[in-house]
Amino acid sequence: MIAALLVNLLRLLLLPVSALRWAFAAPRGGYVVLEIDGRVVDLQPPRVRLALSWRPRKRAPLSVERVRELGKHLMRDPRPAGLLLRMRSVHAGPAVVASLRDALLEIRAGGKDIVAYLPMGADTTMLLLASAARAIVVGPETMVSPLGFAVEGRYVRRALEQVGVEPEVFAKGMYKNAGEVLVRDTMSAAQREQVGALLDGRLGDLTAALAQGRRVDRETAARWIDEAPFGAEQALARGIVDAVAYEDELEHMLVAGSLPCATAAPRRAEIGAEDADRAPGGGARAAARHSKNRLVSADRYLGARRALSLMPVWPRPILGVIEVHGAIVSRARFRGASLASEERLVASLRAARQNPRVQGVILHVDSPGGSALASDRIHHEVTRLAEVKPVVACLSNVAASGGYYVAAAAHAIVAQPQTITGSIGVVSARFALGPLLERLGVSTDVVKRGARADLFSPSRKLDAGERAVVERELDAIYAAFLRVVARGRHRPVEEIEPLAQGRVYSGAEAQARGLVDMLGGFERALHELRQMIGPKAAAIEPAIVRASRYIPPPPLLPAPVPTLLELVGLRGIAQEVALAIHCEGERVLAYCAEADDLD
Repeated sequence: MIAALLVNLLRLLLLPVSALRWAFAAPRGGYVVLEIDGRVVDLQPPRVRLALSWRPRKRAPLSVERVRELGKHLMRDPRPAGLLLRMRSVHAGPAVVASLRDALLEIRAGGKDIVAYLPMGADTTMLLLASAARAIVVGPETMVSPLGFAVEGRYVRRALEQVGVEPEVFAKGMYKNAGEVLVRDTMSAAQREQVGALLDGRLGDLTAALAQGRRVDRETAARWIDEAPFGAEQALARGIVDAVAYEDELEHMLVAGSLPCATAAPRRAEIGAEDADRAPGGGARAAARHSKNRLVSADRYLGARRALSLMPVWPRPILGVIEVHGAIVSRARFRGASLASEERLVASLRAARQNPRVQGVILHVDSPGGSALASDRIHHEVTRLAEVKPVVACLSNVAASGGYYVAAAAHAIVAQPQTITGSIGVVSARFALGPLLERLGVSTDVVKRGARADLFSPSRKLDAGERAVVERELDAIYAAFLRVVARGRHRPVEEIEPLAQGRVYSGAEAQARGLVDMLGGFERALHELRQMIGPKAAAIEPAIVRASRYIPPPPLLPAPVPTLLELVGLRGIAQEVALAIHCEGERVLAYCAEADDLD
């Protein structure tokens, strides 16, 4: 409280300066510039207040939450004409891209112009985002490549056979594919079916977005995709983009008001005498000289606006946000991978349940699953929380297997149409290293007491009786998974079982089958939570909930094997190796990452 008072006192003293800063933060008729270059996430990562060791500061990823905040200020501010998106690269999953595009469309619906500038050209994701803008401009000599989506599966059965490693995979559900890369040479029919359905949905969304944004029919948009890639001038001639320009030319076009859009004839930007004559207030050089003053960065704009606000002095109610991001493990054995640790999540869920300030919770899930045991314990804590407070699960890019398991206890589940969800099934895999050891000249001799004392030894394969034991255990876990989903969805197990079988669905398909309640992103989940709480929640803001007790972070150890596997394109195998390290001896509810990146 004392810190808040001191900060507010300082801000009050600086109020005249802050007001002057805000007055010049956005020129009348100018554009606020939002840079998109790199990773994009749903929620703003928490700021580190104290660094115990010096490390180079990494650039924080852009968040959809920040773009929505920017949009709210823009729509209330009559001075700026709109938003200029400067996109160099976009690294984000399909649901985050959909949420970001929705946020941009809301800004346009609020009366602000949006222009997208892609100086390096455009790939599928960048063009999908840019289609939310009124006008799209690309740099000269670049490529415009709305190629669609593809999935490659790499299968290592023969490679393992050559080195003398024999994998044993157990799976419940005909679509549970996480282990098939170890025992097959090609994609199974079931995997091809479910991946094909996901690709159909993604392609349909891309086609619809291009048709809507560029104001053409779906057949034309589909033809663009099938005939891509295009050079910048070719894309201009086809109407995929509105102009080709260098950055200084773009600034002149914004000032001169001569930027075409999808409803007008596209053009190649040329700065010449005729354009100079048309530029308001005197020639192109004068316009270019003043264009810098007509553009302001989003950081500067938001910083000026935030300087006018005061910090709350007394603790206020919050809508808690708990993030289940990455593979689910009982305990993280090392840092360096995106992991959802049961230890930390359980502590955070208990903190949210016990803290009277937390009025309700959004469980933000972006996870392909992981440990069955950890998933069950996290689900148990979500169930306990849901008994006393409203809980809404917001499914981001992936909420499959264990990721869906933990979300099933929520009162409502929200997902984007592109969210990969479901995969209700269980898988177990082990490696028999006997042939490899023999090739290396290593002999194994065993003395044991107990018929199955060496059950988990990697030096031999399981016999028929031992395989039956593993199958029986997986049957029990699968039955428990079905019961968890049936209870959460308020449906009998008999209705859930046909939807299970380890199959993944898009968010739209999952909603049609009753596995998801409504479609949308974090804002939709926030609205639903506020509706559950009542009118008093309208003014309550969300905040990320962390564990109330200190849990020391795991040691920072290198993970060379998963990293090397990812470098050679074996991302699915890398995920399984990482899970094997963190979930040693545990059964997993995991969805193979092969179809997580539909590029």
